[in-house]
Amino acid sequence: MIKKGIILAGGMGTRMSPLTKAVNKQLLPLYDKPLIFYPLSILMLAGIKHVLIIVNKGQLNQFRKILPEKNNIGLKIEYKEQLKPAGLPQAFTIGEKFIGRDNVALILGDNFFYGQSLTKILKKNASFKKGAKIFVYPVKNAQQYGVATLNKNKKILKLDEKPKKPKSNLAVTGLYFFDNNVVSFSKNLKPSSRGELEIIDLLKIYLKRKKLSAEFIGRGGAWLDTGNVKDYYDACNFVSAIENRQGLKIACLEEISLKNKWINSNNILDAISFYGNCEYSKYLKSLIN
Repeated sequence: MIKKGIILAGGMGTRMSPLTKAVNKQLLPLYDKPLIFYPLSILMLAGIKHVLIIVNKGQLNQFRKILPEKNNIGLKIEYKEQLKPAGLPQAFTIGEKFIGRDNVALILGDNFFYGQSLTKILKKNASFKKGAKIFVYPVKNAQQYGVATLNKNKKILKLDEKPKKPKSNLAVTGLYFFDNNVVSFSKNLKPSSRGELEIIDLLKIYLKRKKLSAEFIGRGGAWLDTGNVKDYYDACNFVSAIENRQGLKIACLEEISLKNKWINSNNILDAISFYGNCEYSKYLKSLIN
């Protein structure tokens, strides 16, 4: 069972420049909430309460203003600073002490997931004990992503990083579940020609050992990488359309905690006081009325 999760919220955000010159990308508003709320909500939906957020050096206090370690959403939050981005597997060496002897989830801070059956999928896969799991999603422009090729039995045959001629349309999303071996495997990785540790190389270690499996985010779900301006605003429009149509909020952290019975109505009142007079607070008030 996965009880711990890491959000990788560092990086330079160069694809979003100049927006990210002064503010970390994950603190920019994705419609009505900071972007960091969305990956955090995915960990919470998987039942994960202990979270490490890895941020850039010098940006720690910015995150603490919105997600303090002692918070009102029923989580135990820790922070680590990333001195210099050196690839996704660096999260496991930075977070070695946090991980301890446990299995761990990793989600990228700029990834957006949505779907009716998502909670069921997350909780089902969070119960695994050995190996690693990736979450795949069909895309048109597969050459822009890491790609997984599967056989008819959904067994992973091959992983390719941004192939020029993809043999599959299944992109590897920015959500991963790993057993505790991920720390030692990450320590032994060699930097690629880009000078960084590559997540695809880490996944290939599990694949070679026949310990890597894939879970589909089906047609009823959505995955968006908000790493560039166009995709970012596409995600904003998506959230706006869903929330205004349904009257429900995506990635309302307090609502998830309340449903999980991690907090009570008094904590909701504290959150309303913290956020002040805004639409988000009005929504929180409706949860306890």
